[in-house]
Amino acid sequence: MTTPPSEILGRFVDDYGNAFALSVQRFDQLPRGRFDIVEWHLEERYFIARNDAANPRDGGLWTRVDWMPFTGMEPYTWGFCLTAYRAPNVREARQTSAPNRDTPRTGCNGFPFSRMRRAPT
Repeated sequence: MTTPPSEILGRFVDDYGNAFALSVQRFDQLPRGRFDIVEWHLEERYFIARNDAANPRDGGLWTRVDWMPFTGMEPYTWGFCLTAYRAPNVREARQTSAPNRDTPRTGCNGFPFSRMRRAPT
């Protein structure tokens, strides 16, 4: 499996106070959302994941998560967009149009990218 940038791996808190954990194999929206990563597309900055069957919503469906680095927004160093979160299959998740990274405040289907900062240890 391809290794994603270390800047986006680990435990994070978004600008709404929600907790997340991201590893090479899994993306967790804590405490109950789990997404098993099946593809990394590093050049395009997105990954495809299967929603865990036990998730409170959209279990067994497919998600595309796009990310982008941030500069000048410390402590937030990167952000993500759930570009697709209930695609019926991996192909449709993969073919979902990329968000507009030129306008991170509205480029995620009209919403902002969720800004991420490292969680306190």
